[in-house]
Amino acid sequence: MSESLEAVFRRNFEERDELGASLSVWKDGVELHSLHHGWRDQDRSATWKSDTLAPVWSATKGPAALTVLMALEASGLTAHNRVDEVWPELRAARATGLTFAQLLSHQSGLAALSVENRPHILSFSGVLSALEVQEPFWVPGDGHGYHPRTLGFLLDEVVRRLSGGASLGEYWNTRLAEPLRIDFRIGNLPAADLKRIATMVPPKLLKPSDLELPFYRALARADSLPLAAFSSPAGMRALSDINKLEFLQAGLPALGGVGTARGLAKFYQILANGGVLDGVPVIPSRVVETALTLQTCGEDRTLMMPTSFTAGFMRDPLDASGKKRRTIFGPSPRAFGQPGAGGSHAFADPDNGISFAYTMNQMEAGLLPNRKSLDLVEVVYESLGH
Repeated sequence: MSESLEAVFRRNFEERDELGASLSVWKDGVELHSLHHGWRDQDRSATWKSDTLAPVWSATKGPAALTVLMALEASGLTAHNRVDEVWPELRAARATGLTFAQLLSHQSGLAALSVENRPHILSFSGVLSALEVQEPFWVPGDGHGYHPRTLGFLLDEVVRRLSGGASLGEYWNTRLAEPLRIDFRIGNLPAADLKRIATMVPPKLLKPSDLELPFYRALARADSLPLAAFSSPAGMRALSDINKLEFLQAGLPALGGVGTARGLAKFYQILANGGVLDGVPVIPSRVVETALTLQTCGEDRTLMMPTSFTAGFMRDPLDASGKKRRTIFGPSPRAFGQPGAGGSHAFADPDNGISFAYTMNQMEAGLLPNRKSLDLVEVVYESLGH
């Protein structure tokens, strides 16, 4: 692909119906590229700017995971400690020796709640009580399955117990995002930020790839784990619900964050550079190492495709020969990040000092990032000679 990064970015609007989007690429502590174009709303009345905030769905899980790792660090614990040391009421942890590393890497078996045990997503106490009594769908540590919604509640309660009551969103916003000037928030949005938020537009059609067909077929079955996982807790049945203030302000750590592409790329740049920002260590190296270290790989019980996870972040899975099965995080085997529903995408590549983030508001169907961001990833690495 010989096109410039700017040309490929523009092609998303000219040929792929992109509505509004931003791109930010960093390397070795410096932002190399910052692009933005389009509209914040479907009526095309509000211009998309470099500081436009976009709801990024599951891309929220990256900052949420680091928040947990930092709260553990501040408490003198590591990801290898048992969850029941902090949360003894969680049945799935108490009975199995579940560690924080396993919890963060989607191994807890609590990817879903049973139909009769499924409160509304805005009922925080109700969801916690449901999780505490939920029988895990598999023995924690015996494989993994993506936790699209429940992970946020599990991580939130851990942070509350470690911090003396601060929610995960509060901890992230006040102790990490604000001091580090990362333009990304999880709940509790001030009035000034509400004026910057883009409106998310649901996908126009569903065309699953061959890789994703098993998942979508299972999603149509009432008794499937994929359907249960993406319905637990209840509520938020429509993708457009993410635009409602009650969900954005709730501080949902699995899917409720909003940010700029620059904010997400800066977050991952710190991790790509060993915890250093502007020459100053801001994240302990052992926390960064935990975020980097692979915890599980293989067939995902929820997504029904091969996936790999560190303690809180996704990596591209490898085949038996050690070659990447896909390259959504670029060519480096150690690159890690977390995409979001519809097309937002962000990651860190510590081997090359690169971070990348793409935010948008015209959602596309699919479990993984689409060509709008993946073509940009390819051009970034080509331009840098990788």
